[in-house]
Amino acid sequence: MFDLRRLLPPLILGLFVLAVAGTLWMGERSDDTAAPQPVPGDPAERKGALVDEVVFTVESDPGRITALIERGSHHLFGQGLDSASLFRQIQASPRVGHHFSRGSVSELTLNPAVTDDGALNPFSDRRVREAMNWLVDRTHIAEELYGGLAAPRYLPLNTAFPDYARLADTARELEIRYRHDTERAERVIGERMEALGAERRDGRWYYEGESVVIKVLIRTEDNRERVGDYVANRLEDLGFETERLYRTADEATRLWIASDPAEGRWHVYTGGWVSTVINRDVGGDFNYYYTPRGRPDPLWQAYDPDPELDELAERLERREYRSVEEREELMGRALELAMEDSVRIWLVDQQSVWPHAENVEVAVDLAGGVTGSGLWPYTLRFRDGVGGRVVIGTPSMLTEPWNPVAGSNWIFDQMILRSLSDPAALADPFTGLYRPQRIERARVTVEEGAPVGRTLDWVELEHVERIEVPGDAWLDWDAGEGRMVTVDEKEPDGLTARSRTEIEFESGYLDRYWHDGSRVSVADMILPWILTFERADEDSPLFDPGHVPTFSVYQRHFRGWRITDTDPLTVEVYSDQVFPDAESLVANRVPSVQPWHVLGLGIEAERQGDLAFSTGQADRRGVEQTHLVSGPALSILRDYLEGAAASGRVPYAPVLGEWVADEEPAQRYAALQEWYAERGHFWVGDGPFYLHRVRPVEGSLVLRRFEDFPDPADKWLRFAEPRIPELVLEGPLIAELGESMNVDLDIGFAGEAYPPEDIEEVRWMLFDGDDELVRRGAIEPGDDGRWRLELDAETLEALGTGANGLEIAVTARPVALPAFASHAFATVPGGRVPEVLPEDADD
Repeated sequence: MFDLRRLLPPLILGLFVLAVAGTLWMGERSDDTAAPQPVPGDPAERKGALVDEVVFTVESDPGRITALIERGSHHLFGQGLDSASLFRQIQASPRVGHHFSRGSVSELTLNPAVTDDGALNPFSDRRVREAMNWLVDRTHIAEELYGGLAAPRYLPLNTAFPDYARLADTARELEIRYRHDTERAERVIGERMEALGAERRDGRWYYEGESVVIKVLIRTEDNRERVGDYVANRLEDLGFETERLYRTADEATRLWIASDPAEGRWHVYTGGWVSTVINRDVGGDFNYYYTPRGRPDPLWQAYDPDPELDELAERLERREYRSVEEREELMGRALELAMEDSVRIWLVDQQSVWPHAENVEVAVDLAGGVTGSGLWPYTLRFRDGVGGRVVIGTPSMLTEPWNPVAGSNWIFDQMILRSLSDPAALADPFTGLYRPQRIERARVTVEEGAPVGRTLDWVELEHVERIEVPGDAWLDWDAGEGRMVTVDEKEPDGLTARSRTEIEFESGYLDRYWHDGSRVSVADMILPWILTFERADEDSPLFDPGHVPTFSVYQRHFRGWRITDTDPLTVEVYSDQVFPDAESLVANRVPSVQPWHVLGLGIEAERQGDLAFSTGQADRRGVEQTHLVSGPALSILRDYLEGAAASGRVPYAPVLGEWVADEEPAQRYAALQEWYAERGHFWVGDGPFYLHRVRPVEGSLVLRRFEDFPDPADKWLRFAEPRIPELVLEGPLIAELGESMNVDLDIGFAGEAYPPEDIEEVRWMLFDGDDELVRRGAIEPGDDGRWRLELDAETLEALGTGANGLEIAVTARPVALPAFASHAFATVPGGRVPEVLPEDADD
């Protein structure tokens, strides 16, 4: 055998090996070994992405990223850092810049299932789960474990989002109720353990003679490793034996998501979530995080919420309320019940740091950072020109199989997938309000009294007394007969809806192309809708029990849709679900669009029992999950492609055939065959980038600019620095009972006063020495534009004597993140205000 080592000295051989490894790792171009470099150019004269190529590489050690950026091998890191020491490194480097975001949260996911083997799972008891809130010290976690780059969080409400400011009084009361109290936690857990049949001997808990073991599944890539150890220590202090399972993201997924929770393979998971946009309405989170309707995965199917919480979660998901006041009442009660249920123990909201090369710019979402930003593919660029290659390090990729029906929901995979698709509407990274991307205009009609407002002028909003659903609207799907069911057929007496959304897509929407060269058609919009109904029908070979809870929520508010025109493409969607913002209502009503010839392969493979879209379905049938980019599923999909190309098969041909031209199947399948032969995968999108190459073994993935993308490259380059309000609250430290007290609030940004017209609301809350909410209200600006709160004598009398706290919450229109300020002061009896001591007086 030829041995290269005999010809090369060790040092040269080592350099050769590093060079080869570097080529694989950097994802070098197969047809051109030179990395594309940025060149001078006007973004307005370029189509699509501002860079030529993006390479994602797996980098699981955040401690290396500053050095990698300084070295020039990487330009961005696809994870927000939560380490104070790493932040100091970034600040000290002139070649590394950074952004902040506030949408990441750390929590404890608890397994609520009764185990099959008879071992005791303490968290199957609701009161034990609730007591975990008193056991953990969130302030310690935020300040010590996260080094101050986090804020304590108690509730299923992100403390940086608008709803937290709206519900601040309820939130504060619950935060006080569930603040750290080790003695209370130990007492409640002890009582419940005994009620469950356990006994404590020599400081240890036993059940049926066996030690009670709690398996703590601990993520290792970030501060959650420290959190996991902290929680395990606290549980051991209470007398539990713990087993610490240290796992990376993909390793942990096989346990907490993929496995049946009744198997008891884990009990506590150090979870983390990222809101990819500023969520202006988190009402749906109760449904997602606390009920089986949230996700089809086995863990969610083990949730058994209190009936009242279950009903409230569904009402809030459907937005079934008539006023802002009613919504806040429902939200407040749902917060209370969620804390009692506590399948999740919320710990901290992180202030994530996103490092990047100093010469790289990108639009960063205030909630989701770079990874969650819907605009990163449209705005990523080098400051010194257009084009070039950007290398992004990510802790994980291809963590779960990719398919557009029930594939990976991991944030690192979703970041890549966002660049491969082109949504009809994109979220403003500073406000969360949706802006049109492929929509010319939208008209929203809601019932009178529905609490829906409009901010941006691309949406028209009208309130009417009654909304009748047209009889020819598609309401259902008959899987047995393979046809649409109209409103007239299913509801002969007629049907009404709370909202009608008319969406007119931009001119030329149907003249666009998929990445494989196939032209977009109406069939690409109809097939995903059919599949939604097929997967919920027990008589369909595609029936997936895990899909049913999610579908049931959708079906309860869906009231039909129809295509009213194709030039330009225009659709009407009727629903009983509304959103506070008309812009969000439109974005949530846009029908899903997928290339029918690709989606059809997965449908046929599942119909024949060879693949399955969801994890649960794959496990039940003992087959591979549909994966469009790597793994054993590729060869199966290739065989189905060959069969489809030979037969010219169109899925659900009696319906889709109306929208598919005679020559279209042959053209599409030929294009897909060529695409697969060249790139080795089946992911076909329509975004500013296409998926050029996937190298799972080497841990790299290459995106390239889609040259047929229709938009000028500078379309989204208008987002500047977010104007987050900066607050200064000044007032006396001591107030005399019987007198009033004035507190002045300065709201500014970058040294300038914030215009009063840009302030949406200023709320205040007054707490006494027992942390009880005594008064609350709103502040209006004075004639001089300044903000002043006068607490009258009656209000101060309600406090009594002692220490008190005033808290202010400010929401502004240019950004959706609320700002907070607090002021501590004491109230004393009249005539007893102490004199100010001279500066040199002894204490």
